[in-house]
Amino acid sequence: MSTPANILKQYWGYSQFRPPQDKVIDAVLNKQDVLTILPTGGGKSICFQVPAMMLEGICLVITPLIALMQDQVKQLKQRGIAAVAVHAGMHHREIDITLDNCIYGQQKFLYLAPERLQTELFKERVKKMKVCLVAIDEAHCISQWGYDFRPPYLQIAELRDVLPNIPFIALTASATKQVKDDIIQKLKFKQEVTFQKSFARDNLSLVIRKSELKEKKLLEILRKVPGSAIIYVRSRKATVVLATFLKKNSISATFYHAGLTHAERTMRQEEWISNQCRVMVATNAFGMGIDKADVRVVVHMDLPETLEAYYQEAGRAGRDGKRSYAAILYHDTDIDSLKLKVEHAQPDIPVLKNTYQALANFFHIALGSSQGESFDFDLEVFCKRFNLKSMEVYPALKKLEEFGLIEFNESFYRPSVLHFTFDNKKLYEFQVAHARFDPIIKALLRLYGGELYTEFTSISETQVAQMLRLSVGVVRLELEQLHNLQVLVYEPVNDSPKITFVTARQDADKLPIDRNEFARRRNLHLEKMSAIINYTTQSHRCRMQLIQEYFDEITDVNCGRCDVCIDKHKKENTALFKDYEQQINYLLKQKPMTVDELELAVDPSEKEVFIEVIREMVDSGELYYDEVWVLHKK
Repeated sequence: MSTPANILKQYWGYSQFRPPQDKVIDAVLNKQDVLTILPTGGGKSICFQVPAMMLEGICLVITPLIALMQDQVKQLKQRGIAAVAVHAGMHHREIDITLDNCIYGQQKFLYLAPERLQTELFKERVKKMKVCLVAIDEAHCISQWGYDFRPPYLQIAELRDVLPNIPFIALTASATKQVKDDIIQKLKFKQEVTFQKSFARDNLSLVIRKSELKEKKLLEILRKVPGSAIIYVRSRKATVVLATFLKKNSISATFYHAGLTHAERTMRQEEWISNQCRVMVATNAFGMGIDKADVRVVVHMDLPETLEAYYQEAGRAGRDGKRSYAAILYHDTDIDSLKLKVEHAQPDIPVLKNTYQALANFFHIALGSSQGESFDFDLEVFCKRFNLKSMEVYPALKKLEEFGLIEFNESFYRPSVLHFTFDNKKLYEFQVAHARFDPIIKALLRLYGGELYTEFTSISETQVAQMLRLSVGVVRLELEQLHNLQVLVYEPVNDSPKITFVTARQDADKLPIDRNEFARRRNLHLEKMSAIINYTTQSHRCRMQLIQEYFDEITDVNCGRCDVCIDKHKKENTALFKDYEQQINYLLKQKPMTVDELELAVDPSEKEVFIEVIREMVDSGELYYDEVWVLHKK
């Protein structure tokens, strides 16, 4: 009989689970509703993927990000596990076939956005599916107290009506007590089973540095801390400017934001993951689904908007368990900038109504129509046509999304997909009657096989062109002709931003936006902003302890690794500092050494104090690193 451990080894190649994965899996297999809170990199997906593999039927996975579901589907397929996704931007016929395959095929996982649950097509098909488990990823989106509230998540519990005996597992990386209680209530848990891993990270040093010269301070950090790095900035322009600055200072860097093409994003991501490029300068569009264990430092050059978002991004450092750093660089003007940004992100209701009406006019949508329909969207063209300012329109779109009226996806990508509408016999007859299409049909079947008959399959026009020794343009033209002849359905690659109307188009003057609820959410945003400002500017409490307390993990244990704890250590252990300094000076006069070699030679009783001494000696110019990160005495 197959066990969770066997499944883990067979498909993921791991020999054992990380706590509390095994306990979560046991609870799911016992048909319990489970809330799982694991920090970023804690292995949340394993908690539902492994038990689903042991159960008969299909697992529904509800997740808010198209990029994340595409990534997980790709990873599962690479492991030999059948998985599909349904999301905005797919052709209606493609959705139809995909859902049919979830009923009659051998699919094991169906990923979909919460907005898809409300479509009549899904409601009818799910009744016919043999569902074994419902997994709700990024479950904090259910709660109005969460940092990324998505109203369609509130309808997930309606699945209970058609799946009364199917267990639910809700997963998130961060949740306060209010959010946890909200998740359990809104999902109608039959019993409260919660597994939560401590938010404390033994290998992560949280550091705040106030500086008027942030770029100079960043260079110091990157020169002191060897290894891979992520630098978060607020704007797309800033990614380009800062990456250029780092390259001019002999640090290999690239940049990433939602405005790049899919090919560009993929290339830069792969260069960074493979360590061809050391530093990734990015907006918060970067990071979801990125599995890189050896990130040594994450630096925020601008204040994050919430502690939740900050800790999720900071948590991308040191997933391999080795010593890593998460730093915020700021000065007083950054606090003013954040306040202004949060203020601008809360547009008034008239602005929302005006933007919504403009969207309806832009896409020529009649009242009561277009529920679930997606449209390519160009923000610049939209603003120009209606004489609107992008700095007002963008937050209005986000707010309309927050109220469950639209879905705004800035970094949508879908490869070219193709599906034969003719069966095998009819297709052969067509090839005989239309010999000029015979080569391309044969090429498609050789490259992608029988799946083309049963489901929409991702294809590469370049690959087909190479096989036929034709240009990509000619291949696309022939595919379009076959599409027009209804031999197949061909949907070319698309990476345009998308606007999806979650509900049917409504009268802009009668949008269901409650003024009291609007004011409450505004105040909540302001409270979260105050929390990150207080965290950044205080200098007397252990930073890890503050993080833990924010997520209702009450502790009196100091981490000993953050800048506040180190400063306290320094004041309390002046003699120890001097002792380490003397030993380091003596050893490096004999020969250059790495930090690990120094640590082995000194054998410090306070490792963090020892590391801080080295850091200060490098800062003062007494020591320096060479190009292979060996320390030298000046």
